[in-house]
Amino acid sequence: MAVEDGRYGNSIRTTNYSKHIFYKLVWANCLLENHRGSLMDYSLSRAFLLAAITFFVALIVGIIPLWKKISEQENVLKWMTGLAAGVLLASALLVAIPEGFEIASGAHSGGVDSAGNATSSEGFTPLMMGGSILLGFLFMLILEAFGFGHDLHEEHHDHGHSHGHDHVHHPNNPSSIIFGLCIHALTDGMAIGAALASRSIVLTLSIFLGVIIHKLPAAFSVGVFSMHERSDRNKTIKDVLLFSLAAPLTIIAAFFLLGGVDEQYLGLVILFSGGTFLYVATVDVLPDVHNSETGKLALIQVIIGAMIMTTILIIMDLFGIIGH
Repeated sequence: MAVEDGRYGNSIRTTNYSKHIFYKLVWANCLLENHRGSLMDYSLSRAFLLAAITFFVALIVGIIPLWKKISEQENVLKWMTGLAAGVLLASALLVAIPEGFEIASGAHSGGVDSAGNATSSEGFTPLMMGGSILLGFLFMLILEAFGFGHDLHEEHHDHGHSHGHDHVHHPNNPSSIIFGLCIHALTDGMAIGAALASRSIVLTLSIFLGVIIHKLPAAFSVGVFSMHERSDRNKTIKDVLLFSLAAPLTIIAAFFLLGGVDEQYLGLVILFSGGTFLYVATVDVLPDVHNSETGKLALIQVIIGAMIMTTILIIMDLFGIIGH
């Protein structure tokens, strides 16, 4: 009888121990889900914050031409364009493309084998990764070829000066130009959204900074062009508002759409964005570089912009932000 009691006691203790383990597992799973939810809420908050900043920066700068004369802002606009080109160039070559290659190759999801050697999951080939960069560059080139150019600096420059560049052509319909600029803004928003989805701080900050600085001359040009072509303040405000909304809405949409895709595919999107950055950075300054009067100054502006972005990245590296 004593033996039976011992058996029953062991059985009860085993059952209680199993329940204890079960409750522990349930509790740990709840903590994990809460942690994931907290991370999601934090990332979503950052997405809305960056979207709001992008919107207000573009809106405020875009309506400045309604109160300021173009001639007063011409030199400032040229400097903003050159600096933005340098920042975009550095963002693409120092962050977006290297990070995109690393993510698309599967290096971020690697582990360690039995011998202690680093391993990586199967990623895309270098040809496909390089093709994504090329596709982004060609996408912008195609838009430009069909008249949806992103660069209106020469357009409103021609309105005030008779020696404008003959190679810049735009469709006569202002709505088509605004539509094309909104498409370009969508690519900016996609780049920021993809960076947010990657959870990379340095990638997000560098791309966001590059886009914001580029938004300054772009939004200003939208306001100048719309005011000149439409001669209606209300229509100009609507054009600027539409342009200002394009990127922020895409940031939120891209964050949700890309947040659930495989990491390697996210890397391809980032590489595509790197290709668009390369196109915008180079095309923005080509007219000034080819001009014998402004070539040296344009070169200095690009170098300064690239140095600013590089300095920021070095500081982030010193504080241990890069690589986290």
